[in-house]
Amino acid sequence: MKQLLGAILIIACCSNLHAQYQPPKDSLVIKKLAEWQDQKFGLFMHWGPYSQWGVAESWTICPDDWVVRTGPYSNNYFEYKKAYENLPATFNPVAFNPEKWVKAAKAAGMRYVVFTTKHHDGFCMFDTKQTEYKITGKQTPFAGNANSNVSKVIFNAFRTAGFMTGAYFSKPDWHSEFFWWPYFPPKDHNVNYSTTKYPDRWKMFQDFTYNQIEELMTGYGAIDILWLDGGWVRPSQKANDAFNMDINMPRIAAMARSHQPGLIVVDRTVTGEFENYTTPEQEVPEKPLPYPWETCMTMGNSWSYSKNDQYKSAHHLLDLLVKIVSRGGNFLLNVGPDGNGDWDPVVYQRLQEIGAWMTINGEGIYASRPVAPYSSNNIYYTQSKNGKKTYAFWLSEKDTVELPAAIQIPLAVSGKLKNVTMAGAQKATIKWTYANGIVTVQVPASLQHAFLHSVMFRFDL
Repeated sequence: MKQLLGAILIIACCSNLHAQYQPPKDSLVIKKLAEWQDQKFGLFMHWGPYSQWGVAESWTICPDDWVVRTGPYSNNYFEYKKAYENLPATFNPVAFNPEKWVKAAKAAGMRYVVFTTKHHDGFCMFDTKQTEYKITGKQTPFAGNANSNVSKVIFNAFRTAGFMTGAYFSKPDWHSEFFWWPYFPPKDHNVNYSTTKYPDRWKMFQDFTYNQIEELMTGYGAIDILWLDGGWVRPSQKANDAFNMDINMPRIAAMARSHQPGLIVVDRTVTGEFENYTTPEQEVPEKPLPYPWETCMTMGNSWSYSKNDQYKSAHHLLDLLVKIVSRGGNFLLNVGPDGNGDWDPVVYQRLQEIGAWMTINGEGIYASRPVAPYSSNNIYYTQSKNGKKTYAFWLSEKDTVELPAAIQIPLAVSGKLKNVTMAGAQKATIKWTYANGIVTVQVPASLQHAFLHSVMFRFDL
């Protein structure tokens, strides 16, 4: 993940998504995708040896000219890269306790998880047989720990708690000699040799990638999502492109689904049959999208752990969740464990606050559908799957909600509006009238300052 490059790719690749999105044809994939859309709120985690330094995941070893490096090796790329690639020798996250993460995520109302099994730097957070550059490798102190195969342990822990599981996997691999061939220096984030001049080497990279993904699809339990990053690794649109990076997705997807029937494949930013849902990065679309989508966003400013990261408030995160869900999307919220294997205490605090709100208002979030008018000023709408209930979220500018004595809520009703209630105050008598497409709700004085972050009104149709 990288905000700038990701945003550029999204803008470049998604301008014609309405026409290019290809719905899956496999009935099992269609079923799984519908199940995933009902979950609405997920946990994303970027974690690796880089977490010890508190630097951006992978990107500081990339020679792209926008990259900023800090620290004792920052003035010499080759010294920096060598020191970075030696980080596994000190990576010993003895505080790793996935059950603690599961408890916090579940309490927050999260229902699926996506974990970085391998980022662009090529370090594997799983016990691959294709390379020794891995958390279970001989050079890594944590290899002797009973939980050293962290991807497997994480997936098992979350799956046991009822979460859907997703394996993030980077298509580019800057440690592999089949992607960045040591014969040439790397020039940027792309392959550093001509794949047409050296087709055998590129074929070895295709096989290397295929084999690693097959390991994940066969040795790590039921996987629901294969979340592929590095969208620049794709078939070239140019004829005879010397640097064509076709990874052979048809072969990979067929293999993956042979082991994991119904697998959702997310070849992100590569529109077509292998991008089962789209992934706007660090942004929320301004209106509902006509295909499955998920906003992936950091809780702080960084994807990976940063010692002085500034975390978004629970209030802001809940506003984002409501807006995303009202437009038909899912919210994949990222946190980065530190080098010891735990989250910042602020992360636990944020999730606890989110969970308190979700306990009251989750009915209008999970398995909901977008419904016109989608939003009106500070009011955002969802609807139950059967269409018998509409929910209106009244978002507050402050943590403590200050409701007026009367609220007018635009609402399209075909037939009769049966009842109006307020989440968290179901026993209160709420007086309301409906006329000319407007519901006027009289808010009792006892409820005008009784809520945090936002209020959900439920309309029984």
